[in-house]
Amino acid sequence: MQDTTELFLNIIERVKGFDSVNTRKWFEDLVVLQFDGGMLEVGCPDQDKAQFLRDNCLANFTKAAQGATGHLVSVRFGVTGQKLSYAEPKLSQWSLKLHPDYTFENFVVGPCNRLAHASCVAVSHSPGDTYNPLFLYGSVGLGKTHLQHAICHGLRYKKPDAKIRFLSCEEFVNRFINSIEHGKLSEFQNKFRTVDLLVIDDIQFLREREQSQEEFFHMFNALYNNRKQIVLTADCAPGELPSLEDRLISRFKWGLVARLDAPSYETRIAIVQKKAHLRGLDISEEIATYIAGKVHANIRELEGALTIIYATAKTSGEEISLQMAKHALGEQEVLTQKNITITEIINAVTDYYDVRLSDLQSKKRSQSIALPRQICMFLARQMTRHSLEEIGGHLGGRDHTTVMHACGKIKDMSIDDQHMRKQLEELTSSIRTV
Repeated sequence: MQDTTELFLNIIERVKGFDSVNTRKWFEDLVVLQFDGGMLEVGCPDQDKAQFLRDNCLANFTKAAQGATGHLVSVRFGVTGQKLSYAEPKLSQWSLKLHPDYTFENFVVGPCNRLAHASCVAVSHSPGDTYNPLFLYGSVGLGKTHLQHAICHGLRYKKPDAKIRFLSCEEFVNRFINSIEHGKLSEFQNKFRTVDLLVIDDIQFLREREQSQEEFFHMFNALYNNRKQIVLTADCAPGELPSLEDRLISRFKWGLVARLDAPSYETRIAIVQKKAHLRGLDISEEIATYIAGKVHANIRELEGALTIIYATAKTSGEEISLQMAKHALGEQEVLTQKNITITEIINAVTDYYDVRLSDLQSKKRSQSIALPRQICMFLARQMTRHSLEEIGGHLGGRDHTTVMHACGKIKDMSIDDQHMRKQLEELTSSIRTV
């Protein structure tokens, strides 16, 4: 068995080298259940981790096992202590698949998300009683998805037989349409209206879908009247959701509406340290401080920075040091980049589009004024470390949701519109050379 143990350690190290994104510290808890006849059966701590490996790591484990043994090897994942069947678990379209990292224990709490976190914990402990519905909103990469998974983990731990439906708004709409096409609407309604917890991500995508809104309205009422928990997320507050019926928006406000903001510098340091620990990555406090100072937009970018550092270390064989981290993340670019102010951005935009600052700060909504104003917001978000509220304050006291909407609109335009892309490139170049 010693040879098998050493072989498995070799396989794990190879997997880490192949896939730095999905490497986790709990890989240390994986065990060999059986290795016989070209089949490697790997035991995991729980079903969520086994499913994570099936979804994200099967190909790399297979490749690593074949590389370590020099033979054709198949890999299967099961739960330690449970009998592993010869067929992988069959997941129906309604199966709940939770990310093992996204628990309350792994969520870093700071001023930016304290209310949202506390409300989610309360909901997981007492679904349907405390805050119903719970509406979370904020920009991408701020932790909404993490908290959704954490609620489901918490309720399932407390009540293993709880009926939970967790899906995106797009998936909800597609299933609704499919149920109509196949004459299974009553089955669809039964599956959603009888749950203990309904979690829907990106509810803003329900806009301009009248029949889906009608179905969701009745579903909401059925769940609410039966004291079943509803959790919704969006990129803006209920009142800012476009093209949704007033009766839906009103219901979204019945419970608690909680906003998630961009993490502060101190919170970002703690997030980096937590994410590094989850990946089994040994980094010093000065490296965590450096990453938090360099990356400030959202949590996903912090994770991306860690991935780059980990991959660089694996490729080069270097120990992870501050110097190596700076090299991996392009320190030279940071050193030579000037400190850009919002005033410089506004001046560049007003000159480029021949508009006045007073117009940008006014309530005028004509395209000739609104577009330059939105471009100011987008560039300020990209090129400075100011918060959404601070950027809005420089442009007539706009709130953070207005700035968030503007940034999303200009980002989408830059992808689809070559002319817009060229304008942004010219503006960026002129701002950096001022």
